[in-house]
Amino acid sequence: MENKKKPAKQPTKDLESKKKGSKLSLFFNKFSSKVTKVTGSVYAFIAAILVIIIWAVTGPIFNYSDTWQLVINTGTTIITFLMVFIIQHSQNKDQIALQLKLDELINSSAGNNKLISVEDLSEEELAVMKKFYVRLSGSSDGDASDSDSPEDAEAEDKSNSAKDEKNTA
Repeated sequence: MENKKKPAKQPTKDLESKKKGSKLSLFFNKFSSKVTKVTGSVYAFIAAILVIIIWAVTGPIFNYSDTWQLVINTGTTIITFLMVFIIQHSQNKDQIALQLKLDELINSSAGNNKLISVEDLSEEELAVMKKFYVRLSGSSDGDASDSDSPEDAEAEDKSNSAKDEKNTA
């Protein structure tokens, strides 16, 4: 008998109501998606190089004046400032989508469901989980020192470190 879990039922009602969202949010989602696709293209890179070349060529025409320098400095600063927010928005959205896909894979497999929402753990808790999985991957039979869970591995670590302290004292 196969021990596979069924995929979680999708929250379609909530999803449909959230899809509508605010008009500003929808606009910014579409805008940031298009801008990141366009600015990440070869054509955008070529356009940026051409702007720099044109700016450099016009240097002698404007006697390399302060205004000539200010044009490129101001333009690049404004573009960089705005792109930070657009790229961050796109990355946040992509990260959430990727995390949801991974959570669904974990949920539908026979894996450890404690890994769902692991991104919400503290750094210390993540370190314990990492130690457990490093041990698991290093063991020849797939058994992490007889530990059934990361919590067991943490308790075993504490026990071993207490023994080590007694032995050194």
